[in-house]
Amino acid sequence: MQTSIINYQKTCEYNDFRIDSEFFAEEFIKTIKKIESRGFVFCEQICVIRSGTTPKDRNEHLTDGIVLLKTNNIRDSILVTDSEGTFSYIDDAIDKRMARTRLQSQDVLINIVGATTDVIGRTAFIATDFPKANITQAMAFCRLKTSEFLPHYLFAFLKTYYGKVQVKYIARPTGQYNLNLKEVGFLRVPKLTLEFQKKIKELILKSENHKKAAIDCYIQAKNLLVVELNLMVWEPKHDLSFIKNYNAAKQAKRIDAEYFQPKYEKIENIIKSYKGGYSWIKDEFKQNKSTFVIDRKKTYKYIEIGSINVSSGEILADEILGSELPANAKRVLKKDDIIVSKVRTYRGAITIVDQEGYIGSGAFTVLQEQGRINKETLLAFLHSKPLLEWSLKPNTGTSYPVIIDDDILNLPIPLIKDEIQKKIQQKMYESFNLRVQSKHLLECAKKAVEMAIEKDEQTAMKWLSEQAGI
Repeated sequence: MQTSIINYQKTCEYNDFRIDSEFFAEEFIKTIKKIESRGFVFCEQICVIRSGTTPKDRNEHLTDGIVLLKTNNIRDSILVTDSEGTFSYIDDAIDKRMARTRLQSQDVLINIVGATTDVIGRTAFIATDFPKANITQAMAFCRLKTSEFLPHYLFAFLKTYYGKVQVKYIARPTGQYNLNLKEVGFLRVPKLTLEFQKKIKELILKSENHKKAAIDCYIQAKNLLVVELNLMVWEPKHDLSFIKNYNAAKQAKRIDAEYFQPKYEKIENIIKSYKGGYSWIKDEFKQNKSTFVIDRKKTYKYIEIGSINVSSGEILADEILGSELPANAKRVLKKDDIIVSKVRTYRGAITIVDQEGYIGSGAFTVLQEQGRINKETLLAFLHSKPLLEWSLKPNTGTSYPVIIDDDILNLPIPLIKDEIQKKIQQKMYESFNLRVQSKHLLECAKKAVEMAIEKDEQTAMKWLSEQAGI
């Protein structure tokens, strides 16, 4: 058992009167003392801090417009494009109504509501050319109002142990964990020199550029396959009327018109008419159906459908204690597994597992390469525009539309020529390596800030020079 003795006057220093023991835990007190020893400012002294709203009259079926960011989009990363996640959208009229919380480039976002302490406090940095966007009430933006602090440094600091611990102890567990804007403003930010902050800025900008390049390589890989299938100019056509016989409906056990849209049949016909021939996913890939027994005391790296960056395939796993894992945590994922989302709202959440040790959601179909078609080609195929369109065909359900494993396993797949497969594979490798470099630079920025707080800036900059060439 740990005890902390706190003077009553100390409790009165906080904006919200707190007497709960968790708030004055030894870890929190030590962290605050360490930051204060470096000199600090409160976040509200250097930032404009605002949170948004979740408009009740929003059209949930919008697929473009003004991006409305939610907590699931905020994952301690840089947001560079609106195609990199499963975003919600609002129209211009609602955005005009929410004008006070329109985002600007270099805004720093922080989740202020979350089911767990892993969600609350997660951050994001808005890249220079990120499209028009707004935020819900579950997050806040911190917009610098002084030239003495750089937003890149603030972003890196909030990712550190010293930023996370403050959020962990200030957050109030009232059903969900939450912070109000005054509490965000009360976060202590260490005073580090502008020279050091500029080094952090350099790292963040390099990471941003690597991430954009990774997305470009990923798009090039998909285009190689689409060109090979003569689908570059393909656009889905939604027919208002068409005829299908009763036997087709009886065989499919479906009577909804969407299932029989001619555009889906055209996609399948193009695949089956490929000059190299075709096969079936179930014949070319093995399904991973592994299960495991949860150790309630162990921390797992958990991947849910919202953990996948749709544009680049990057995995942003959550570290969750076994006792807090959701019931849908079902699969032991292996390096090089291909995971495919079965949920309509997250179609496009498809990627290749980059390391061992992940636990995956049951909302994925998990496939393993067997030889004739490489995993990179399968990824490019399933992530191509025509196939994402086709994935709408077998959907069942209204409030939470899904497909099943068999819908994916029974899909025809073209036997792409080896030389094209190798080119696709090479572009995917390039994309993967750029993603790794981007994440490495972000990690270096975080560790350098921690080192500057724990030791000194000179030690941190020397380490940065060795690790990142900055």
